[in-house]
Amino acid sequence: MHKVVVYGAYGHTGRFVTAELVRRGLLPVLSGRDPVKLAALGARYPDLAQRPVALDDPVALAAVLAGADAVINTAGPFLDTATPLATAAVRAGVPYLDVSAEQASTAALHRGLAAAAEAAGIAVVPATAFYGGLADLLATAALAGEPAEEITIAIALDRWWPTEGTRVTGRRNTAPRLVVDGGRLVPLESPPPTRTWVFPAPFGAQDVVALPFSEIVTIAAHLEVEAVRSYLATRALQDLRDPATPAPVAVDDTGRSGQRFAVDVRVRTATGERRITASGQDIYAVTAPIVVEAVTRILDGRAPRTGVLAPGALLDAADVLAALSPVPLQVAGSGDVMAENCARAAGPAA
Repeated sequence: MHKVVVYGAYGHTGRFVTAELVRRGLLPVLSGRDPVKLAALGARYPDLAQRPVALDDPVALAAVLAGADAVINTAGPFLDTATPLATAAVRAGVPYLDVSAEQASTAALHRGLAAAAEAAGIAVVPATAFYGGLADLLATAALAGEPAEEITIAIALDRWWPTEGTRVTGRRNTAPRLVVDGGRLVPLESPPPTRTWVFPAPFGAQDVVALPFSEIVTIAAHLEVEAVRSYLATRALQDLRDPATPAPVAVDDTGRSGQRFAVDVRVRTATGERRITASGQDIYAVTAPIVVEAVTRILDGRAPRTGVLAPGALLDAADVLAALSPVPLQVAGSGDVMAENCARAAGPAA
């Protein structure tokens, strides 16, 4: 049974990832900075090993990673956790994945660990999550290897009930946000542009604001594209910025909140425009099957590439989307040109 260290296992997203690993027949090793919180989670999983460790202790980190088959980092802010944990994983020869929405931490891994990960013969895959990975997979499937003139991503959330981790990350993440223009990463203009975006039902027309997350970095890392923009529904941003907005509350036995989302991706190429959309429930909960699907494919040999890789570069994007459909994702695509593999992932045209 493959052993996967989950760092930050007691956090909101970490608990979803732990449960998904167990469901998929993998063996999580519960890890994180706080031994008290780790012990509380361990009471729910008495058969799982607990390995508390601080990221500034390389000797202890090496001991935690010894014998592991992979590590998933769910502990933000990733500006603080991604580089030390990924560096330790590379030294141990252990594949590393994280669920960062942060552009700066994702870019730092691509910039700083590519050669070392390649030399170690492992994959380092940041931003394998709702933010970052999902839009990257959708765009990759839609393009099917064709260069893009433009990729535009719009995200609708009916509500955003932020976790405390999200709020802490927001306060920590002060790096300038980036977009792709002229094939290069450049700073987002200020003030960020706004527009109206017509999402598929039930969201419909929504006011959105440019708010790029780690998908800009993951897409730019491997897709040939002139321009990439990413937008978020303004009502969700208002929830996020309101200190009175409550944290997520479970509405079912899995712990998911009632939040609904849609990630709508439009790609324009020399041959036409295509659109692919993924919708579902709870952005934190849906991160777990995305990252666990990726780690499973690394461990079973279906994702053999090494180095620092975007999810769409490592994985067969259309096949992953098909595996995640219709639960937890409902994926639909349309356009005047739709490649066969995109259609296979997307199902009936919207």
